[in-house]
Amino acid sequence: MLDYVKMILLKVSFNKALFEKELRKALKMLTPAEVPDFRVWCYQQFARVYRRVLQRVFGNLDESSFRLDIG
Repeated sequence: MLDYVKMILLKVSFNKALFEKELRKALKMLTPAEVPDFRVWCYQQFARVYRRVLQRVFGNLDESSFRLDIG
């Protein structure tokens, strides 16, 4: 699923509104374990153009819900 959502974001990155919509959908589709790597990838790929969108979308995440149990 991670590769799929990356491909979608690359294809819609020409449009800010569409990019944000697909980014939000992507976060619903990913497992909590995939989100940290996805976040890093998004910032690497899109921060120059969509930093505010990324901050808004990722800033709304409850970080505690994405912690992994490493025991």
